[in-house]
Amino acid sequence: MAGVRSSLRCVAALVLAVAPAGPVVPPAGAEAARTAGLDAAEAAGGWEVLAPGVAYRELTVRTAHGSARVYAVRADLRRPGVRADLLFPGAVAARTPLTQLAGARGAVAAVNGDFFDISEDQHPGVEATGATSGPAVYRGRALKAAVPEAQRFGWRPPPGGTVEDVLGVGVDGVARIGRLSLRGHLRTVDGVRTLGGLNQYALPVGSIGVFTSDWGEVSRARAACGTDESRQAPCTSETLEVTVRQGRVVAVAATPGTGPIPTGSTVLLGREAGARALAALPPGAPVAVDYGLVSGEPVPFVFALGAHSLLRGGHALPGLDGTVAEPRSAVGLAAGGRVLTLLSTDGREGSSTGLTLTELARAVADLGCPDGVYLDGGASATLVARDSATGGLTVRNHLDHGRERPVPNALGIFTG
Repeated sequence: MAGVRSSLRCVAALVLAVAPAGPVVPPAGAEAARTAGLDAAEAAGGWEVLAPGVAYRELTVRTAHGSARVYAVRADLRRPGVRADLLFPGAVAARTPLTQLAGARGAVAAVNGDFFDISEDQHPGVEATGATSGPAVYRGRALKAAVPEAQRFGWRPPPGGTVEDVLGVGVDGVARIGRLSLRGHLRTVDGVRTLGGLNQYALPVGSIGVFTSDWGEVSRARAACGTDESRQAPCTSETLEVTVRQGRVVAVAATPGTGPIPTGSTVLLGREAGARALAALPPGAPVAVDYGLVSGEPVPFVFALGAHSLLRGGHALPGLDGTVAEPRSAVGLAAGGRVLTLLSTDGREGSSTGLTLTELARAVADLGCPDGVYLDGGASATLVARDSATGGLTVRNHLDHGRERPVPNALGIFTG
């Protein structure tokens, strides 16, 4: 979407070695020689080359509370054919094991993504949606916006961080850490109203949210639960849902609906004041809806997913938790955002202790990345990578209870 913009420029830090001196290579073979030299440098540094420009490594991190195993994949986005992309099940409100997400798209490697709505025990009768807390962009299109800050799942970000923070790759092929905010409007004969959500499991109190065919089949009832101060607050009974097609209201319902939304239709869900505003739109009323995810930088994202800053310029951000050791996942950026390192850890199985967020930041920095973000962890922490012997994808870290937790999105690495 043209309105999607990225944020925060990356700082170059990692320089990979080039091929050793040798005979002069003809221009037609220069790139092949450079590729061979870079892969040889990776292998010499203890990395297993999975494909040209993509390498894998395992290492042990020593901490004051024990040791943790770290599993990492490095991808050089400067290499021809190497790219990163968002993996998701085809709907915002859906979850799939990472091996299936990555395998279906032919990824060489992948790491789990954003925190998500996993439990609704505090809201009896309301279905957990599985949708992520943060924004998401796929192929330049805004899939969803961020939920209100108090309604997020997962560890709190360091000071200055928000649920709108993302990691993505721009149209220039460079990975960036940024922030994406929803900008949207509902236009009727009565005036213009600012929209409060896009395909979100939680809407701000008194707002109107947009749901599209990207949402999926899961009930939209969760969007009217909680408040701007508490995820656990009760659901409101004051709701109204309006379906719009070809610029006209075609249906009105008193409660949030379920089931797939047809392509070309838009569902507007209002709560409290938003519901009262929608009540003025009878069937046949003209309606115009526009929305996008925007930031302050001029380079649009090709894809982006929710992620939270961990370190910047080689230094861990202040305010990170340094006490709780858990299984973790993260992505490091180097070479000005042109090299990505995906990593995940053990932490609940065997002797590995997991890492605190401050230890995770140090591990990312030690892998040569001056900037990095952390993703969902705990039982969601998963890294898959191609097995060089069989060619198939395998889970590299030890999972909680030995099982993959289905996830709503992930970051995948591709070649060719």
